[in-house]
Amino acid sequence: MEKISFSKLGQGKTEEEKAAIKRRWLEEKRQTTCKHIGHFSFDPQQVAGRNCENMIGATQIPLGAAGPITIKTLKQETKEYYVPLATTEGALVASVSRGCKAISLSDGALVKVKQLGTSRAPVFKVRNLIEAEKLIHWTQENFEYLKEITEETDTYLLLKKIQPFLSGRFVFLRFIYDTHEAMGMNMVTIATKRAAEAIQKSLGIELLSLSGNMCVDKKPCWLNFILGRGKRVWAEAVIKKEVVKNALKTTPEKIKSVVLGKNMVGSQLSGSLGFNAHFSNIIAALFIATGQDPAHVVEGSLGTTSAEVEKNGDLYFSIYLPSLLLGTIGGGTGLATQQEALKILGLGNGTKGEALELARIVGGAVLAGELSLVSALAANHLAKAHEQLGRSQKK
Repeated sequence: MEKISFSKLGQGKTEEEKAAIKRRWLEEKRQTTCKHIGHFSFDPQQVAGRNCENMIGATQIPLGAAGPITIKTLKQETKEYYVPLATTEGALVASVSRGCKAISLSDGALVKVKQLGTSRAPVFKVRNLIEAEKLIHWTQENFEYLKEITEETDTYLLLKKIQPFLSGRFVFLRFIYDTHEAMGMNMVTIATKRAAEAIQKSLGIELLSLSGNMCVDKKPCWLNFILGRGKRVWAEAVIKKEVVKNALKTTPEKIKSVVLGKNMVGSQLSGSLGFNAHFSNIIAALFIATGQDPAHVVEGSLGTTSAEVEKNGDLYFSIYLPSLLLGTIGGGTGLATQQEALKILGLGNGTKGEALELARIVGGAVLAGELSLVSALAANHLAKAHEQLGRSQKK
């Protein structure tokens, strides 16, 4: 009897029927049940060929909301948000909520966002330095031509610059694009392929790989820490000393010491690329809730936390995110529950500037989560909080 591959099961059926057939096959094969995996509300037709292959259902993650948090722009525009967080880690939402409360009681968080662009960096193999120089010079001389042919691939794509890097016989060209409201990795990959083909045709130089790991996508690295990628975010707040005492149960001096000892010295000794307490915790929960690519949490975990005690005894607290990749259209943002989470934030309408606003919200939420955790460590309350909120209750 001819064996049918798993991917071919249900061929000719609707996407929902295919998922059910694959699910039943796995249930029989592994002698288990997938009754919960089989319950979902999104349209399988929408997901197929776009978000997931060989779909069998969905995994549910509890969704909480932290807040409210008051966030201000540099123009002093102020908004209040409730932040949706998808997580299975007990105490996380409560911790972020506590940070939001402290920030909102102290006149809010000031957040700045800079649009850097999404990058893709192909690697070319050259014969020698002369050919390497020829390639680099050609891309500079023909930038407007490359800009024209790459931007033809998508209406919302703008080529901003090309950064060359050379090592031995390998030339890396880091194409950087403005992808507007989309995170845009698929957009920039397709556009860069067009450019790479034009380079090969014009110069006869071999394209070794469309991605040469100088992008740098979904990997922790100093390049993204220094040059940035996606969006660069700064967030700060001055927390009144009374709020630190009453809401955070510690002192500004202790918080400053923990930031120095843990985030700075501890991170240096361990060789960490992130000088922070837990940026990735908040970013992962917000990314999953709003349909971002969770793998970009790796880049989001880069960054620094700083704290100072003001002359009047208040606490200055800030975070810096150099490489935040996100969007409000494309990818998983169009799925039903993710759309609802974006709507909670007042986003998901395709309006210009929404991606920048989402980056501001992420910055504010990370500031709140970082402030709360560092305060818990300063007050020696971390284990107590996880005992109360992060463990199953004994019967």
